Amino acid sequence: MNKTVLIIEDEESITDILAYALRKEGFIVHSAATGKAALTRFEGGDINLVILDLMLPDTTGFELCKKLTATSNVPILMLTARDDIVDKLLGLELGADDYMTKPFDLRELIARVKVLLRRQPIESTFHYLTINDAIKIDPRAHLVFIHDEIVALKPKEYELLLLFAQNKNRVFTREEILDTVWAMDFEGGLRTVDVHVQRIRKKLASTIIDTVFGTGYRMKGN
Repeated sequence: MNKTVLIIEDEESITDILAYALRKEGFIVHSAATGKAALTRFEGGDINLVILDLMLPDTTGFELCKKLTATSNVPILMLTARDDIVDKLLGLELGADDYMTKPFDLRELIARVKVLLRRQPIESTFHYLTINDAIKIDPRAHLVFIHDEIVALKPKEYELLLLFAQNKNRVFTREEILDTVWAMDFEGGLRTVDVHVQRIRKKLASTIIDTVFGTGYRMKGN
């Protein structure tokens, strides 16, 4: 089934270029030029990924990102004309999954969209991967549970948690994590790993992922 992308961008020329390129790749494309229109279309369902401009006529991409991630785990690729690391980190902290600065290369953007949408099936001979007495993962369903209640993790948060859970006690550098989980260069830099770890800790209400100062992170376990 073709994936559906929602472009939230007030510059018609950019929307047209993005929509044309995405449709050539087989995606179904919808667009909105304002935050209000975007929310209406998003709430209609069936959106698999959002491309979100930072500057909109009636709101900011930051505010809209916050609203979208409050009720959904749909991946968000944020666009901005400003190459500011503070903006990138704020976007990530609010739930964006990737970040690109205008002007961008269309081929790279399409590649990033495909990475965010990619779902690799995980072969497993067991049903759950247990992290501790409270937290467990169902790799086949891509679900995380705390005391049998589902925890809503975004795709990269899930992949990062799974990486640690499958390699307990191993220390990963930030570079190794980017290479393994993102599988490509990422404009947010190494700091994006820290942001995602913080989000996992907050959502799980747990410090199961330890910081190894000067190196990276690890998950303790037996």
